[in-house]
Amino acid sequence: METTSPYNPPQTELLGDQEEAYGTIKVLSASGRIGRLRYITYTIGIPFLVLLVMGLLMAVAGMALAEEQIGILTIVLFGLGYLAMFVINIMLTIQRCHDFDVTGWLSLILLIPLAPLVFWFIPGTEGANRFGPQPPPNKGVLLIVIVLLLLLIVVSIMAAIAIPAYQEYMARAAAAGM
Repeated sequence: METTSPYNPPQTELLGDQEEAYGTIKVLSASGRIGRLRYITYTIGIPFLVLLVMGLLMAVAGMALAEEQIGILTIVLFGLGYLAMFVINIMLTIQRCHDFDVTGWLSLILLIPLAPLVFWFIPGTEGANRFGPQPPPNKGVLLIVIVLLLLLIVVSIMAAIAIPAYQEYMARAAAAGM
């Protein structure tokens, strides 16, 4: 006779049919779905990283190349960088359209000034839709990243206003003999 121990783990499946499948996040693809916070994070963070890399490459190139070569390299490098950012932004916006069960052609709204902000506010559909399973839930790290990116934008705007004003103040102070 076999006796069972009361300390054995349960033999039934705990989640059963209630477990919901989530889709995978594919940044460099137009298929699938992406949630609002990831969309905001990627559409702000990827251009920031691309511009940072382009700036570092230009700094290195500025030290290594002659002046006449730097201008051509700058045009080519920034052209490729902006093209890459535009293509990635289109793909992310198509995924965002898929999240609220609309065709990716709605991503042409990106060509209208300030209209793409609508993608920040429309909620996605719950569960699976015709474009795939629901995107995975957001983690705490994603929330921290979005807050830091938005804070970076606010600080950048404040610096763009404050630095020229301070320089003008210093020029007037120097002219007044202080």
